[in-house]
Amino acid sequence: MGDGDDDFTLLERWRNGDQLAGEALCARYFEPIYRFFENKLAGEADDLTQQTFLACVKSRDRFRGASSFRTYLYAIARNELYMRLRGPKFEHVDLDASSLAELVTSPSKQIDRRREVEVLHAALRQLPVEQQVLLELRYWHELDIPALTEIFETSTGALRVRLTRARKALRQLLGTPLDDDSQDPLSVSLRDPEDG
Repeated sequence: MGDGDDDFTLLERWRNGDQLAGEALCARYFEPIYRFFENKLAGEADDLTQQTFLACVKSRDRFRGASSFRTYLYAIARNELYMRLRGPKFEHVDLDASSLAELVTSPSKQIDRRREVEVLHAALRQLPVEQQVLLELRYWHELDIPALTEIFETSTGALRVRLTRARKALRQLLGTPLDDDSQDPLSVSLRDPEDG
């Protein structure tokens, strides 16, 4: 088994009892899933990442391959995040209206990050969770529109509208444009109002 094995090959081997294939598949996506949670609930990123992969292990035989394994894994991660935000610690959270800045008393530390990244992260945390997750999955985790429509269980048109509204809301929170030299995909998208 090499690093060149695609996700479906590894998944099939894992389903047939090859634990190393399962470990390789999980290792392939550990970093991006961890970052997904770290940007939202840094103190709980370890636990949420572990919960995501445990849920993946439990449901691996139900994955039918209609989407990429990566899309499937991000859908699980999103569900784990939402379950945590609806848990006893956060109580009655409206994910379409509440921001993580409102929910988390101590936001994650952005040590050794440039000021622009800190400002961007702070603004993202002020958005409703649903908008924050959508922007991060699209621009930082590079999920395409079909993958996002599956994760958010909506149509392409509705998703594009949500994406446009989320970028507009983030632009308004930032107030001033970010550095034109930034290569961060989300920052670049904010400079182009038509980007989707």
